Amino acid sequence: MASPQKKRGGVGGVSNGAVKSPWSKALSAGAQWGDKDEFLDVIYWIRQIIGLVLGVVWGVVPLKGIVAILLFCVINAGLLYLYFSSFQKVDEEEYGGTWELTKEGFMTSFSLFLVVWAIFYTALHYE
Repeated sequence: MASPQKKRGGVGGVSNGAVKSPWSKALSAGAQWGDKDEFLDVIYWIRQIIGLVLGVVWGVVPLKGIVAILLFCVINAGLLYLYFSSFQKVDEEEYGGTWELTKEGFMTSFSLFLVVWAIFYTALHYE
């Protein structure tokens, strides 16, 4: 009977016979990503967390208008760019270039941000 958790091969996928989780690799600087989709999944979910957190912050502060939206875009894209270029030091060309990594999951993150921002802003500042 096969184990429910498959061991992934590749550099950095197996450490001392144990499989490192994507999140433990995501939090270690310069981790080796054997599976491209695994790294893209981490980028996607980090972006969702950023969208959620910024939506709450923008709703509480309260920020509004085009300035808040542009600030979200700059912070979201900037943090992810710093993450994959400086912290993880991945070869962007291996993933289709910087633009592909920068836009991975951006629209869903933006949607989540807008919903959370509207809910918190309305709940706290609606007269």
